[in-house]
Amino acid sequence: MKKRETITIDGSLGEGGGQVLRSSLALSLVTGKPFRIVNIRAGRKKPGLLRQHLTSVLAATEISGAVCDGAEIGSCELVFRPEEVRPGDYRFAVGTAGSTTLVLQTILPALMLASKPSRLTLEGGTHNPFAPPFDFLFHTFLPQLARFGPKVEAKLIRPGFYPAGGGRMEIEIGAVSSLQPVDLYERGADAGRRVVAHVAALNPEIADRAFERIKKRLGWERSLCEIVEHPAQCGPGFVLVGEVRSAHITESFVGFGEKGVRSEQVADALVDGVRDYLAAVAPVGEFLADQLLLPLALAGGGGFRTIRLSRHARTNIDVIHQFLSTRLEIAGADDRGVEIRAVS
Repeated sequence: MKKRETITIDGSLGEGGGQVLRSSLALSLVTGKPFRIVNIRAGRKKPGLLRQHLTSVLAATEISGAVCDGAEIGSCELVFRPEEVRPGDYRFAVGTAGSTTLVLQTILPALMLASKPSRLTLEGGTHNPFAPPFDFLFHTFLPQLARFGPKVEAKLIRPGFYPAGGGRMEIEIGAVSSLQPVDLYERGADAGRRVVAHVAALNPEIADRAFERIKKRLGWERSLCEIVEHPAQCGPGFVLVGEVRSAHITESFVGFGEKGVRSEQVADALVDGVRDYLAAVAPVGEFLADQLLLPLALAGGGGFRTIRLSRHARTNIDVIHQFLSTRLEIAGADDRGVEIRAVS
């Protein structure tokens, strides 16, 4: 068998965060191409592998039988040589409030394109201010991913709030042979609004104060708001999740509670995101755009319109281009947003 050339990735690329590593791992698993990454997370105050990044590396290694050098906390360089992806039943624990959704992001593309279905149990943070929360995964990302073909079901067993963590979610991944192109350029008709407050080991009155703020600033009535109280041992935790539902997409917006921050301020963070989205016409929000880039590229066609393309997303595109022949073309920004198209 011909030895594949190792791709060299500079981890300081673009915004220089963990996404460079995660996308490289995901694409290496899908393509079978080995890579070497240097300057891991060079753009962060504490560079190198942290616990959640190491968990992603170890998860990618386990599902593919990869040979990996440099997989240790603090490592700024890594060499990853994957073998064939092996679908199955896996459990991965971050061990902190590190994001379980980002670990999933790393291995999901390969498992959904594997020969058989898989089942994952992921433990750690499910509602982390530095990553997409479970609600975004469930209501926003997975429904769009299903349009590409894969059926992926997610279940929250218990939440893991920052900084304690300790959450658990289970993922059922239906495998497909290839992804089909998807076009997402319009939101479609309005399908409603919703706010959920996740509360654990705190007085639920903080959610009521947040709902009042949301009503004052957005005009959303209390009937659109729901409090979900979790067992005290899951806390302390307070997270607001707002949804803007349209015929073709549901976008999610989040406000994270933290010590010393008033619930009205948590509501303001959500409201600012909602207002920004409603002021635009493009269907895809800034964070979902980042998540859709890899399936779009793997599908080899289709496209979407987003309200804006972050530096994080542009970095992701640069990494994708180093592994795939498909190009993600960016059309100029106008009052309708930024258009991204996959061209094989």
